[in-house]
Amino acid sequence: MVVLVTGSSGQLGQALQFIAPKHKEFQFVFCSSSELDITDRANCNAIFEQYQPQYCINTAAYTAVDKAETESEKAYSINVIGAGNIAEVCKKLNTVLIHISTDFVFDGTRKLPYTEEDQPNPTGVYGKTKLEGEVAVQQTWKKHYIVRTSWVYSPFGHNFMKTMLRLASERETISVVNDQIGTPTNAVDLAEALVQIIKNNQQQPAIDNYGIYNFSNEGQCSWYDFAEKIFEINKISINLLSIPTSSFPTPAKRPSYSVLDKTKIKKAFSLKINNWETSLKDERK
Repeated sequence: MVVLVTGSSGQLGQALQFIAPKHKEFQFVFCSSSELDITDRANCNAIFEQYQPQYCINTAAYTAVDKAETESEKAYSINVIGAGNIAEVCKKLNTVLIHISTDFVFDGTRKLPYTEEDQPNPTGVYGKTKLEGEVAVQQTWKKHYIVRTSWVYSPFGHNFMKTMLRLASERETISVVNDQIGTPTNAVDLAEALVQIIKNNQQQPAIDNYGIYNFSNEGQCSWYDFAEKIFEINKISINLLSIPTSSFPTPAKRPSYSVLDKTKIKKAFSLKINNWETSLKDERK
């Protein structure tokens, strides 16, 4: 059973590489952007023809939220054209596609956890291109799972946790916004959930449960709360200041509330999801 992973040098791609040895029933094929450029249809066709995957996990994406505001063409090429290309080649080879999306498809004006049925309304280029990528997948190939996630962190790649730990080694004081509420997602937990989706699909292929799903860890917090817990777990003493978003302007507007409701994915795939604080502590083991 061949599972092809795009964007393997990103943090989710690296998390999948980390857990792959535990799942010996699958032959994982990991392709970085230099090996598989999802914006190049011919390249996609060649790689898929070579490996003939039964499943594809598309983690490749343009994720530089602020830079996307000035690099909209690049973001569109990867997040929309690329997603469409992957969906096309999956359709050609009857490959089940698992495509990763984001909480940034929502505007953050809601005060209850977002469900898969809530109306997206992205406010920036990144969120808009990720939403258009979802649509490209939906319109191209029926055998897809779109998994929206939020605030992903891990020991791999670039993320908030690693940034906080780096800044703590350079500064005595750090300011973090306290009025953006969401849920951190441990990339390894997400990777395990994606493998569970594949196992479920193998066992019950006749059940049509394709579509959009939310996944993050459980609970909610502000970025300030997240930073505070990171320093507490790592036993780092630092002067951490709580500031409003208005004091930390960015080119792209962030959702002020982007907690995701996980009821659907837990029920469909019998998932037990850790609280974000529990998974953050486990990161230290």
